[in-house]
Amino acid sequence: MNHILPALIVEDLPEIQSWLAHLLERTFPGIDIKTASSLQSARKQLANSQGFRLALVDLGLPDGSGLELIREMHAMHPCTPVIVTTVHDDDENLFGALAAGARGYLLKEQDDTQLLQYLGQFEHGHPALSPRIARRMLQHFQQQPPPVITATPTAVLSPRETEVLAAIGRGLRVTEVAARLGLADSTVTSYIKSIYVKLNISSRAQAALEAARRGLA
Repeated sequence: MNHILPALIVEDLPEIQSWLAHLLERTFPGIDIKTASSLQSARKQLANSQGFRLALVDLGLPDGSGLELIREMHAMHPCTPVIVTTVHDDDENLFGALAAGARGYLLKEQDDTQLLQYLGQFEHGHPALSPRIARRMLQHFQQQPPPVITATPTAVLSPRETEVLAAIGRGLRVTEVAARLGLADSTVTSYIKSIYVKLNISSRAQAALEAARRGLA
């Protein structure tokens, strides 16, 4: 991790932004911290930077989802580690963030001592995952049936299905895929069902893995 680059905090609530900045200063004494309270202001920070030592990104921003920013940051500065800091612990946000390129996922409900520990460990190569998030990930994959690899040359997707699979692999939600491809949400849902049947898969996580395997994500 480059110790010269600044850190970035993307958080719209001033008190939470100050709290996270305090945690970063305690974890990395002397670190330069940049802040943004919206997608727009965060994008300006990205455009004017050479990357960041790390970025803490909230998902619920006033002008959009932090998932968009994570995807953009991963594309522009792939070496910048992004840690999600959020109150959301649902599968859609969790796996969407990881598919978009996030390297950690911390819940704001945890106290200073715990968050300082995770941030410090992350600096030394350990994943920054709140315990409940780690358990959720384990439970998710334990509940899945054993993977059956059937994606052979006979499992051919149509051009549109390939576009949808690529979008899923990048962590986009159904509504985001629909907007990008100019389709109705119901149409995208139908394509996803068809993809699942053709590839013999049953979850977004498996779809993201298959997209990566095909070089689409």
